[in-house]
Amino acid sequence: MPAEAASAAPEFDPERLDAFLRSALPGRTAGAITLERISGGQSNPTFFLSYPDAGTRLVLRKKPPGPLLPSAHAVEREYRILKALAGSDVPVPPVLLLHEQDDVVGTPFYLMERLDGRVFHDTGLPGVTPDERRAMYFAMAETLAALHRFDWQAAGLSDFGKPGNYYARQLRRWGGQWRETKTREIPAIDRAVDWLSDNLDESAETTIVHGDFRLGNLMFSPVAPRIVAVLDWELSTLGHPLSDAAFSCLPWHSTPAMYSGIVGLDAEALGIPTQAEYIERYCAAAGRAGGPGRFHLAFSLFRFAVILDGIAARARSGNAAAENAVAVGAMAESFALRAQAVIDDQN
Repeated sequence: MPAEAASAAPEFDPERLDAFLRSALPGRTAGAITLERISGGQSNPTFFLSYPDAGTRLVLRKKPPGPLLPSAHAVEREYRILKALAGSDVPVPPVLLLHEQDDVVGTPFYLMERLDGRVFHDTGLPGVTPDERRAMYFAMAETLAALHRFDWQAAGLSDFGKPGNYYARQLRRWGGQWRETKTREIPAIDRAVDWLSDNLDESAETTIVHGDFRLGNLMFSPVAPRIVAVLDWELSTLGHPLSDAAFSCLPWHSTPAMYSGIVGLDAEALGIPTQAEYIERYCAAAGRAGGPGRFHLAFSLFRFAVILDGIAARARSGNAAAENAVAVGAMAESFALRAQAVIDDQN
């Protein structure tokens, strides 16, 4: 399914953007500009931008308006990693330009080509056959493995993050965000922070990590179970590959009401592989001996709970990117309780 257009008007002057683009993209801006906000995302505001008379179809991503946490919503980093991955085994949209000043749309922004494909926010993947559904999950595993095989040093990304001590740094970051911006008390998040700190599972592995690698950030071919683009690179950095692998396993730890998980569905009848089968395919494609364990899965659930509560905080302050931010933010406690369940599972 394609991304959906939302009704809200842009928070900037389209005429100013149009004037800028006619200078920056000569030959691609004939006729009138059209601009549509894309719904579904909870972070950087995203718009379809077109010049129909010129056959130009683009996507604009910008920072949200208003005060932001330091280093948050880094569209500059998104642009850099997309440009670095162009032509690699990791499919990404071609990027056109990055504008780092606030003078055009009120924040920095970048432009990329708009691709045709299907984006599924429901991890049950409605409307496809069981065989295609299974192939799509395995395509996700193989694409993630391709990202973790990418030679980030040869691509000039040695300064894209800090190698080593990834989980210790992440715990400080997300634990700190929780303390600074929490909208309510969620004891399960506090317990997760304590357990993760006491059971840190760290190793020296370093790869590019996407930071939000899930089905909803993948675009599939319109006609085949093949991934044509990995989207939403805002949280990408140098880090531990098992953080991505564990986060991509969240459908097996959440219900359809919790950000469209698969718990409670007849996964076998739907063709959805088990978590073990998915991890096995990822490990084989990545050349790994083992996949994520209890620590990695608990951390991913804890981190997502903090992210969801952060969405609720932005909704409260009036600068959330999506219209359903309040409802999404309310899921934070559910994911924190799932993290607690993983922690308590001794198997």
